[in-house]
Amino acid sequence: MNMKNGKVAACAAVVVMAASLHAGAALAADLVISNWDGYMAKDIAESFKQATGLEIEVVNHGTNEEIMGKIMAGQGRGYDVVFVSSPFAEVLNAQGLLEPLDKAAIPNLANLYPEAANLAYDPGNAFSVPYAWGTSGLCYRSDKVSATPDSWMSLLQPADDLKGKTTMLSTDRWLMGAGLLAKGYSVNEADPTKINEARDLLIEAKKTLLAYDDTTFYAKLTSGEASLVHAWDGWCNYGIAENKDIKFVVPKEGSDLWVDTMVVMKNSENKENAMKFLNFILDGKNHAWAAENILYKVPNKAAMESLPAELGEQYPNMKMPPAELVKYELLRDLGAAQKDYSRAVSEIKAAN
Repeated sequence: MNMKNGKVAACAAVVVMAASLHAGAALAADLVISNWDGYMAKDIAESFKQATGLEIEVVNHGTNEEIMGKIMAGQGRGYDVVFVSSPFAEVLNAQGLLEPLDKAAIPNLANLYPEAANLAYDPGNAFSVPYAWGTSGLCYRSDKVSATPDSWMSLLQPADDLKGKTTMLSTDRWLMGAGLLAKGYSVNEADPTKINEARDLLIEAKKTLLAYDDTTFYAKLTSGEASLVHAWDGWCNYGIAENKDIKFVVPKEGSDLWVDTMVVMKNSENKENAMKFLNFILDGKNHAWAAENILYKVPNKAAMESLPAELGEQYPNMKMPPAELVKYELLRDLGAAQKDYSRAVSEIKAAN
């Protein structure tokens, strides 16, 4: 998940201006793509032009919420392909803002794992293409933790020697997810009573935390400031790259399955070119770039099978097979319950 991953508060102050600017930019390029910074190769424009003769402009958004604000303000005008996480793709499709995929123009869809073509928010890839996927769990210093943490409660009710040495993700879905899973509930739980139970557990857990941290938790591990952190699998790999004693584990209660997707705007004036871009990314060699460089699993069988064996040896969570990954609970659009999650998180963060 790019901070993805993408996944924090929105900056909507320049929504209307940005939408109009990008509408103008679309006239100069054959394609306008919005993605998180660093989520594609820096030379993507050059390589795509070499392969297709088409000019693309890549603009960046910081969070899902930011790009959603811009899309909603302009009904998607000025953008052709947008990278968003699956619950947001689900919302955009429900709002009628996405173009159905022209599968005849995207033969490289065949490179996807079967599991990636049967995700509940978009069975059969009718309106979205999965770009990266993974889960969240516990990232820890095996040389500083006496026993392998195997439960969300290892984080929420840590041993005395870990108090003040733990961090948690602060974004609504992942913070609440840890509490809900610890209580045996769904990561998509909509029952206000159960949401409040998770909130109360997380308020107690806050007393033992070093910090809420969505961006530097792996650095805290490598420095020794933290010993156990709540992490996305790919981001834990950034810590493993610096210290071989850092490990990743999915707690026994289970976890979430997050998916980052590519979608085409209904109001795109370059739909044919957009389908060509999706097909280009799904080429095994091109899609492998994401796995090798951002250390996230990609749902592309050809891409994953092309990776050097030593990558999986260094980062064991990269070898998690799709059949295992999809056993975790797919994050879905919460609908009206999102307000309850946001309220609960506000109350957690305000608590002493």
